[in-house]
This record gives sequence, structure tokens and C-alpha cells, in this order.
Amino acid sequence: MTYRVAMDIGGTFTDVVAYDETRGTYFAAKAPTTPGDLAEGVFASLGRAVDDPAAISFFVHGTTQGLNALLERKGAKVLLLMSEGMRDVYHIARGNRDRMFDLHYRKPVPLVERYSTAEAGGRLDWRGDELRPLDEEAVRAAARRVRAEGYTAVAVSFLFSYVDPRHELRAGEILREELGDDVMVVLSHDVAGEWREYERTSSAVLDAYTGPVVRRYLGRIEERFAERGLGVPVQVMQSSGGVVNASFARSHPLQTLLSGPVGGTMGGVAAAELLGRGDAICVDMGGTSFDVSLVLDGRPDISTEGTADGFPVLIPLVNLHTIGAGGGSLAYAEAGGLRVGPESAGAVPGPACYGRGGTRPTVTDANAVLGRVDPDWFAGGHMTLDVAAAREAVGALATELDLDPVTLAGGICDVANAKMAQAIRTLTVEHGREPREFTLLAFGGAGPMHAVEIARELGVGEVVVPLYPGAFSAWGMLGTAVRRDLTRQFFTPGDALDGEAMASALAGLEARGLAALDEQGVPSERRTVEHAVDMRYEGQDYTLAVPLTGSDEPLAEGFLVAVSARFAAQHERRYGHATPEAPVEFVTLRTTALGAQPVQESRPYAPDPDGTPWQESPAKPVVFGGRTYETPVLRREHLSAGAQFNGPAIVVEATSTTVVPPDALVTVDANGFLVIKLGGAA
Repeated sequence: MTYRVAMDIGGTFTDVVAYDETRGTYFAAKAPTTPGDLAEGVFASLGRAVDDPAAISFFVHGTTQGLNALLERKGAKVLLLMSEGMRDVYHIARGNRDRMFDLHYRKPVPLVERYSTAEAGGRLDWRGDELRPLDEEAVRAAARRVRAEGYTAVAVSFLFSYVDPRHELRAGEILREELGDDVMVVLSHDVAGEWREYERTSSAVLDAYTGPVVRRYLGRIEERFAERGLGVPVQVMQSSGGVVNASFARSHPLQTLLSGPVGGTMGGVAAAELLGRGDAICVDMGGTSFDVSLVLDGRPDISTEGTADGFPVLIPLVNLHTIGAGGGSLAYAEAGGLRVGPESAGAVPGPACYGRGGTRPTVTDANAVLGRVDPDWFAGGHMTLDVAAAREAVGALATELDLDPVTLAGGICDVANAKMAQAIRTLTVEHGREPREFTLLAFGGAGPMHAVEIARELGVGEVVVPLYPGAFSAWGMLGTAVRRDLTRQFFTPGDALDGEAMASALAGLEARGLAALDEQGVPSERRTVEHAVDMRYEGQDYTLAVPLTGSDEPLAEGFLVAVSARFAAQHERRYGHATPEAPVEFVTLRTTALGAQPVQESRPYAPDPDGTPWQESPAKPVVFGGRTYETPVLRREHLSAGAQFNGPAIVVEATSTTVVPPDALVTVDANGFLVIKLGGAA
């Protein structure tokens, strides 16, 4: 037997999904994340799904190592090398305020101090023509400073390197010659080959800051897996919604910044296709955070730029909105009111009910007090919850707020739900869409526990809980394509467009993309290429990426009229207005090379043949809306396709728990998904 395996390393749990290529079956498992040595949690989780790593034919995982290093400010010591006279670009940044009415707003503190910024002479003009040669001695002086002062990474960002990178390439050669492999060297054009000096420099700095941490982590994981007999390359999830092998990820660590949560979005795309839904809100609630992303017209919502902890990033990434709201989010009193998160109990000590020494109440403790979890069969029976400890933790806060413990437990869940609903509105409003137009796809260890109440807050009428919801991000990674994204600046007004030049540039990007897939071992029959061009109306600052039908489309007669109409329609959908008669500008060419994974032929969904009939499950008291209901606890693996039941109900499984309130109807569809309709029973 051989297995395709995916793993998501979260802040609280490490989730794994294995696909048996012989039997066409899936298996999911999880184990607590071990912050001191992540490999320990990795192999504990893997051991519950696959006996022998040598039987693994494909292994992909998501990691938040780079993001954690950024958030905790535990990245590398970086020297920034800029063009002469441009030393302060990174520190001046932009003059805009993200929070207009916040009197205490401050720009993020730069990751590189001004003292750690050096300059090198030499200059190209905006066309890429050399005005002055590179001052190679200045670069060597920077290398000597790196050795003398203990820097572990260098970021190089020269003017107009996105047009012609010759000076950056030569600086990189000198730095590697002087410093060897012990110091990471990052060239801005290689990270973000686009204009906007500050944003490109910020991207290069982020790559250098997080790179050594990601490199060390991937090196350790590959080494540990090799020791245990893994014979295939380790693959890593990218922020753009594709996978690459670990060797590429080591040289482009910024691509893995949102590695873990993005797997859930790609799983959402696959689930939406199975459901026949074009639009879905993907909500991933784990132990530490709550991540929201969208599926629009059957495709992931991907942006060509974003921010990471306040710093701009010029790379394609799935548009995620994350807040500190998870099962481990701590509840506390502030100014006489109840607050929940963003601080989390994490994996250690975790919620009080985990019995690992936690004493402060969390969202999971509140659910335990309300009876919404099965304490004897939590995480598939691998954990037993201490409900008495949860009551004690919640009770202490209830005394402080002069409330009944059960009432407070309900309030903790209500506050968390309101925060998560607002996070969803933030994302849908960006697209001018109402949440009620979507299906809510709930996953993560805690997502199905709160999904129905969140949907009610938003006016959403349908909630879907897929198979293996607690390990859904890992499931999503299994079918995700290998992906390489390439860009080239191509600024020209619409009335001056040279179609042959654009087609030639796109063909060059396509050739590079296909070569990259070849390096990844993707056979030619599984390769596809997509093209787009960033466009805007003249005078605008923002752009929209408009899809093209192929690299040769600019050669077609009437191309300008057709692509302008396409841009206007997209502008109308996104912003609610368009000006079709206004002149347009082309800004950036984008090419995405995709390598599809082998088709996973899975068996039709069927319940566990050895299970007891689900109707015979015992009832237990559960609190909904301040009232106690005798509620059946159902084992999901015993539910047949076509089964239908009314709330209230608690559905338990190995990776998560689904809470169904009294006024909801649940149907098990042909895929084994739980489809929950709000607003009344059958």
C-alpha cells in the first residue's frame, strides 16, 4: 500500500490526512502540537495515520514557521543594501494611515533599523539603461560588515531592478562569494519583480527576515523524515494556493508565509465544486486563530499583493482575514465587560479542560460548560476533557462579573461569534457582496461548533461541514496543484499598446513557468498555464488583474476593445461602477504555471459498517439560548448518505464536533457532508 499524505501544523494541534492509493480511502488524525520540537508532534500525528513513512508516495505540509517568526519578532538579523541615496526608502514607507480615527495609530516598527541599512553606488534609469556601473567595492564592504557584526541575512533592493536586475545579480554574486552559504542573500527582483520601491523593498526584507527560520525548519523536517525512511521530496504549501518542493521553498521562504491556512481555502474550492456551489465563505477556526477566505465563481480569492503584520508584500497570496479567535482564546474582564481573545492559551497549557495546568477560561471551556462537547470522546477519544476544571475556570470569571457560570459561558460563545461574524463581513464587503449570498463552509477543530450561530448572525441560510473538518486544511493540500507565479512589468497606455511586444513577453513568462514545472517533476500532460494583465483607468492608483485567454491573445484583432470591456465588467463587479469609455493603462503581466496532482479515485461515501445505528445514540443536557435541551450525541461515521435529522444535536468525530441548534435541519449529502439549513425543522 502507498499513501498520499498532507499535514497542517497549527498552533494547538497538528492534523494529518492520508489517502490510501490502493483502497481509495482517506484517514484523518490529529495530535497536540509540540512547540518545543515540532517534529515530535508531526510524527505523533503521522503515526496515527500511516505506520511506515517509507510507504508515503507524496507528502505535503503547511507551516507557519515564517509567520510565527514575524509575529513574535524572532527572525534573522538583516542588513539592507540599497542604491546610493535611497537609504531611507524603507523607513519613510508610505504616508497613509490604516486606521484614520485611531489617535494612537503608529506605523509598524521596521524589521531593519536604519543603522543596519547600507548603500552601494551605481544606477540604472527607468528603462533599465546603465547610468553608472555598480560600485562593487561598496558591496564587498557591506559583506565585511555582515561578518563583523553578525548579520545572518542580507536583503538587496536597487532602483529599477524590476526592469533590469543586472546590478542586483552582480551584488548577489559578490555577497555569496564573500559570505558563503552561512548568510542568506535575498534579491528584491527575485522576490517581487514589480515597481513601487517601498513595497518591493519590504517584500525583500520580509523574505530575509523569515528566511533563515524557514530554512532551518525545512532542513530539520527533511532530515528527520529521511531518517525514518521517507523516500519522496517534502512538498510545502504556498501562500498563493499551490505547492512547491522544499528546495524551492528554502530559496523563496516568503512564499510559505500563509502556508497552513491556505490549505483550507483550496479544500474549500474542491468542496464547493462537489457541492455545486460557486460562492462559499471558508471559515477555519482552530485553537488559536479564526481564518476567513472566499471562493468566488469556483476559484480561490487570490490577491496580487497584501500585508503581513502591517508590512506590504508583493506576492500572489490567498486573500485571508485572520483574527485571534479560536477554541483556546482566553475570556477575561475589562472595564466591567466581557472580552474574548486575541490572547490564546495555545497548546501549552491549553484550555483548563485539557488538564495541562490551564486555569483561565477559554472558548473551549465555555463549550464544555454548556455541554456542547463530548468529554469522553474528544479528538477521537485521544483526549478526555476535565469538565469540572472548565466549570471552575468559567465560574471564577463569572464571580468577578457577578454572573451565573452557565450564562457567562453562553456570553463567551456569543462574544466570540460576533467577532468572527465581523471578520467575515470585512472580507465580503471588499467585494461588494452580502454574506447571505454565500454558503458557509465550516472547518477547523472548532469551526463546526460555532458555524451555525455565526451564520445566523450574518443571515446566511446554509452551513456545510465537510468530511474531516478538523483536518480539512490538510485534506485541501492533497489535491492542490504545483504552482509557480511569474510577473513582468509592462507599463503602457492602451492607445500605445504593442500587441506583439505583449505577446512576446507573455510567451517568455510561459516558457519560464513550464521550465519551473519541469524542475518540479510535473509531467507535460498535467501542465497548464494561465495569463492575466493588471489594468487600470488612466489616473488610477489601483489595478485589477484581468484574465487573458492565452499568451497570443494580444495578437488578435480587436484585443484592446475586448480586454477593456473585460476590465470594465470586472470593475463593475468589484466596485459597483465602471467607465467603459475612459482610456485604460496596462501595468503588469502575470503568468501562473500549474501542475495538476494525480486524480484521487475515492470510494463513494458510506458509513462505518461496524458502527451502531446513529438513532440509538444517548441524549445529554445541552444549553442553547439559555435553555437546556436533551440532545442526542451522534457519531458521524455512523451517518448514512441521505440521513436527515432535526436539531438540537451534537455530532462528534475524530477531528471535530458539530453543534446543531434546535431550529436547524441536517442532511447528509452524497459526499458525506453535513448540510445544515437554518430557520426551522422538517
